[in-house]
Amino acid sequence: SAASPEEVEDQARGFIEEGYHHVRVQVATPGFATYGASGGESRDRDPQDGPKWITTKAAPADDRYAYAQRAGVYEPKPYMRSAVALLERLRSSIGWKVELLHDVHERLPTILAVDFAKEVEPFKLFFLEDLLPPHEIGWFERVREQCSTPLSIGEIFNNPLEIVPLITGRLIDFVRTRLSPIGGITPARKYAAMAELMGVRTAFQGPGNVSPVGQAAHLQLDLNISNFGVQEEAIYSDRIKEIFPGAPEIRDGFMWSNGEPGLGIDINEELAAKYPHNEEGTGHFDNVRRADGTVVRP
Repeated sequence: SAASPEEVEDQARGFIEEGYHHVRVQVATPGFATYGASGGESRDRDPQDGPKWITTKAAPADDRYAYAQRAGVYEPKPYMRSAVALLERLRSSIGWKVELLHDVHERLPTILAVDFAKEVEPFKLFFLEDLLPPHEIGWFERVREQCSTPLSIGEIFNNPLEIVPLITGRLIDFVRTRLSPIGGITPARKYAAMAELMGVRTAFQGPGNVSPVGQAAHLQLDLNISNFGVQEEAIYSDRIKEIFPGAPEIRDGFMWSNGEPGLGIDINEELAAKYPHNEEGTGHFDNVRRADGTVVRP
C-alpha cells in the first residue's frame, strides 16, 4: 500500500525479493481517501474526477471547503480508475510470476462492484477481496455470471451461517473469515470441510490486530486441511514476540510453526502487564465520507 503506483511497485518488488509469492496491492487515489492508502490534499480540479477534496485526516473541517471531512473523502469511480491503472502497470512491469491480490473493502455500489470485477479480470488476480458487503451477497450471482475473477469474503461475518450460501453456491473462491467472530477453531474447521466439498479454498484473515495466539491457531488449521489457499500474515514487533513466546515466524515468504504441542504458543503475563492497552478511539475507518457527506463503509 502506498501513495503512488511507483511506490507500490517498489514495495511489491521488495516483497518478491524476500520470497513472497502473493502480494496485496493498494494505491491511494489522488485527492481522495482510499482504503489501504491515505488520501492527499489538493484544491485543484481534475477534468475526469472533478474537484479534489481536502482529505488529509488531520485537516480541520474548514468552512471554506464545503466537502472537507476530517477522515477524508472517498468516491467510487476515481478509486476504480486508479486501482485498474495500478494493476495494469504492475502486470506490465513485474509480470505474471507473482500472485496479486486487491481489497475493495465493500466500498463500491453494487452495480459498480460487478463492473469492477469485470475490469480487473484480465489481470488474473489471486483473489479480489470484499467486493460486496454481507447484506448484498445476492449480487455475487451477478458477478459470477459475468466474469471469472476469483473472489474472497468473510472477515466481518459474525453469524456462522452467513457464508454458507456463498460456499454451497460456489459463488466465492476463498473463505476469508477470522476465527474469533465465528466461534473459534471448531467452526472454522467445519467451514474448511464444507468449502473443500465445493472446491473453495481458505484464506483466514490475519491482519495486525490479530494476536500471535490467533495467528498460531490459523497456522495450525492451515497445516491440517487439504484446501488451504493462502494465509495473511502480520509482522509482529520484537516486544510482542517476547510477550507471546512461540509466535509463528516468517522466513523466505512462508509462515513457520515451531512444532511444539497444541498451538505452540504461550503468554508472558508479567511482561504484558507492563504495556497496558491504550485506547485511542475507534480508529479512522468509521469517519470516511463521500463528497456529499454520506458515511462510507469501513
